[in-house]
Amino acid sequence: MKTQASPRLVDLGEDEVVRELTRGLPVDGSVVAGAGDDCAVLEYGRTGYYQLFKTDCLVQGVHYTPDTPPKLVGRKALARALSDIAAMGGWPTQAVITLVLSPSYHMSYAKDIYEGLAEVAREFGVSLVGGETARPATSSGRTAIVSVSLLGLLEKSRCVLRSGGQEGDQVFVTGTLGGSIKGKHLQFQPRVWEGRWLSEHFKPSAMMDLSDGLAKDLPRLAKQSGLGFQLVYQRVPRSPGCELAQALNDGEDYELLFTVSPERAESLKASWSRIFPGLPLTHIGWLCPEDDSMASEFDELGGWDHFQKMPMAT
Repeated sequence: MKTQASPRLVDLGEDEVVRELTRGLPVDGSVVAGAGDDCAVLEYGRTGYYQLFKTDCLVQGVHYTPDTPPKLVGRKALARALSDIAAMGGWPTQAVITLVLSPSYHMSYAKDIYEGLAEVAREFGVSLVGGETARPATSSGRTAIVSVSLLGLLEKSRCVLRSGGQEGDQVFVTGTLGGSIKGKHLQFQPRVWEGRWLSEHFKPSAMMDLSDGLAKDLPRLAKQSGLGFQLVYQRVPRSPGCELAQALNDGEDYELLFTVSPERAESLKASWSRIFPGLPLTHIGWLCPEDDSMASEFDELGGWDHFQKMPMAT
């Protein structure tokens, strides 16, 4: 009897790979939300609070090019994880760092990565409390990987998951989208303060950060809530010089994508313009029944997928 070959990762795509890997994993009663959201949400010994737990990595040739200044590499590595904490409405507390570097790198390169990590950590009150260093298995070429594991805290009353959206909720996005490869992906501002403000004053029904592009992440958000979505293409806020396709597909925007009830939308827009006058907030669509969804159109658009996209040129 011929054994059926295991499918290749490129044939499955990132979302299906994650589903396969996380199916049936052991999870105890302390886990409020596990795989499938921006952070793991865990019961915590402090009354009225959850603990948030996030891990992320930055790989040379995929997330940045070899000529990227190492301070910006360090900054991006931590800022990416901070963006996920922001998407839950929480605030970051402590992080540990794993640094994998080929031995041929100079010590100054490693120190500059840590200087970039430290700068953004100070900005958001994060303690860098340890980690690990290692070398890659091969000595040919140069390898650099920065992995961040980040803890955070979140009031139980302010917890926002991807899965809470309701039919008719309006979809909003902060900032502008597209053009990340021109440098935005290295110097974006994690929306921690904005996420905190939203969770306190206009608790979204669902929220996530935009890391893989609106074309990939909006369907994820809707699906987690068991719904579909409608998007008004002409409303999608574009970064200067970007076409609609770039705003939908480029990824690494690290803006907040969230939903609120129609009854609260106008009040939200008025309050936002006063509190964050320099940051656009745009109503781009709404959640709807799956039968009425635009999801099939987005199958052709794509967004970023680690197993189906070529890495950036090295």
